[in-house]
Amino acid sequence: MVTTRLAALAGHFGRDIDRALLKLQALIESATNDGVDLLVLPDACLGGYISDLRRPDTEELPPALAADSPELQAVAKMAGRMTVCIGYTELCDGVRYNAAACVTGDGVLGSHRKVHQPAGESLAYAAGDSFTAFDTPVGRIGMLIDYDKTFPESARTLALDGARIIAALSAWPASITDRAARMTQDRQSRLFDLYDSARAAENQVVLVSSNQTGIQGGLRFLGQAKVVGPGGDVLARTGTKGGLAVAELDVDYEVNRARKVLRHLEERRIDTYRSLLDRGEY
Repeated sequence: MVTTRLAALAGHFGRDIDRALLKLQALIESATNDGVDLLVLPDACLGGYISDLRRPDTEELPPALAADSPELQAVAKMAGRMTVCIGYTELCDGVRYNAAACVTGDGVLGSHRKVHQPAGESLAYAAGDSFTAFDTPVGRIGMLIDYDKTFPESARTLALDGARIIAALSAWPASITDRAARMTQDRQSRLFDLYDSARAAENQVVLVSSNQTGIQGGLRFLGQAKVVGPGGDVLARTGTKGGLAVAELDVDYEVNRARKVLRHLEERRIDTYRSLLDRGEY
């Protein structure tokens, strides 16, 4: 049995990138000492997230970085042998994307630009246009950012591309229209957990879900980082405050075991999904 130590972070990251790098240095060093093989950090670690989801202030957007920026190279160097997924605002040809990179000390292994945009996010970022899995030292991985995991097709596309681990990076806030007195009773808190377990179970993969904590402008982030097994069972989780959810498992064994009798990907009946076929979605 070959076990992999998987970790998802719940933590707060704001506009100050230099401060974030200092924080990441300590976090990654601690995770390394703890034997973590895959560390999934939140969305918008480098520069923070927008402050208003409905009407983002275009004069106060997160700082943007090139995909080969010194800051991301610094995170890769910190990672060393560890596989690390991190979120940031990417600047490419003058266009901004809510993006994630997966790195080790050898450099960038894979990247993702957030595809699905809620509310007014399109005023701050352009949308990505693909979901692609890639190989890493801990196995084949795919990444989702925030709202991407609301859509079953996102994780399904990654699973069909061979991903056995899905890293879901989030800056997921509490409800902005119907806030509950207690975070644990918030509608978005319930949905965040539901999507994590559903995406893992329906694709029979391991899902490692990170999230921001604290407050950015008018947004209050949920935390609730977790590692979810291929049956949708939560193996480790944090609360609403900062922390690290860590689980150790043999990923291939657990995925193969989940698919031993019921094989969701193989047993799809694409020929019956008429409305999807008619729209060219399959």
